[in-house]
This record gives sequence, structure tokens and C-alpha cells, in this order.
Amino acid sequence: MSLAETLGPRRQRSRSETAEHALRRDIVLGTLAPGAALRELDLAQRFSCAQGTIREALMRLSEDGLVTRRARRDTHVAAANPDDAQELLCIRRDIECRAAIRVIESRDDSLLPDLETLMQSMRLAALQGDEYTLMEYDRGFHLRLFEAAATPVVEPVLFRCLLHTQRFKILNSEPESRNLQDTADRHLSILESVAARDADGLTRALSHHIATIVDFGPEVFAAGESSEP
Repeated sequence: MSLAETLGPRRQRSRSETAEHALRRDIVLGTLAPGAALRELDLAQRFSCAQGTIREALMRLSEDGLVTRRARRDTHVAAANPDDAQELLCIRRDIECRAAIRVIESRDDSLLPDLETLMQSMRLAALQGDEYTLMEYDRGFHLRLFEAAATPVVEPVLFRCLLHTQRFKILNSEPESRNLQDTADRHLSILESVAARDADGLTRALSHHIATIVDFGPEVFAAGESSEP
């Protein structure tokens, strides 16, 4: 889901977008496991559409790194390995924390209301037990925050970091260990720092938030900090 779709009214999806959204959901939630083959003919039958429509959806998923495609061969669900997750987590923390001061200095009057709306949407999805929708609003929250930093060329990099760290967490934890309400409420300290226009507080809140997404996060960042001069 794009930032515009997250914040704005939902428009009717095209057939290609419907297939893409359903496949993205299945891949992120692990219903389609890493390495699973995705055959265009089978998917066209599943979604009652042409193979060309499925091909469009798979190409967009490939651009986000969720599937791997090779000419004249089946498409497969991409791997989700800890080395990738570790690197993406570090990149994500660097991107978001470095942007904190620009976010606070921005004159974006709609930022705080937008973030509050997104947090309430996360809480509602948590109450409904809809983990994937919660994750979409979670991504929307962080992308909306970063939008205020006014560095749009970097946004697609952050989107990929958000998407793949969420997927890694889902694939490597038990459902009962993921409290959805807690996931939504973890954004409260970020929201409070924005409301207080506290750049240092926002940096600390984002750093802690990102470092505690996956189990190995604290160890990764503690090791990196201890090696700094």
C-alpha cells in the first residue's frame, strides 16, 4: 500500500493491483513460503484474469524484492535471511534517525494529525486481529514521518527496509509472541516527540523502536556502538 493509499480514501483496485496486494499479503505473512514457485497460469486461474495481468503484479513484487524472476523460468518467493534483515535494519535506523532533525524543523502542519490518524488505524486493526493491515498502517506511519524530512529519493529505500524487516519478523516468530496492541502502542513515544517538537527525543524514540523490532536487534546495535571510536 502506498502512502497516498494509506492516508487517502481507498479507490477500487485494478485486477493487477488486487492480485499484487493478495500475493504481497501472502508473502509477508508467510502463507507463501520463501522459495515457493509462482506460476502465472495457476495465478491467472486463482484471480480469474489474464496471465499478462499476473505478470504485471509479479513485476511490481519483483521491484520490491519479494519475488525473484528469471526469463523462461518460474517466479519464486524471495528468501528472507538474517543477513539481509540485519543490514536492512541498520540502514533503516540510519535513514530514520538522521532525518529526525529535519522532521522536527519542517513546517508540515498536517504531520501530527496524520500520524495520530495512522496510529488510531493501527489500534483498530489490532483490535480486529488484522495483523497485515496493522503492518500497512505501520509502514504508512513511518513513511509519513519521513515525508516531512523532504528527501523523496530516499523514500523507496526506506519502504523496502520497512517491508522486509516486517516480513522477517513474521517469518521468524510465533504468532502468540506478537501482541498487536503492543505493536501499535510502540509508536506512542515517536508521536509524543513529534508533538513536543523534540528532535533528540525523536531520534532516541526511533532508535529504540527500530532496534527492538526483531530479537537480534539489540545485539546488532550494541555491537555496532561498542566498535565505534
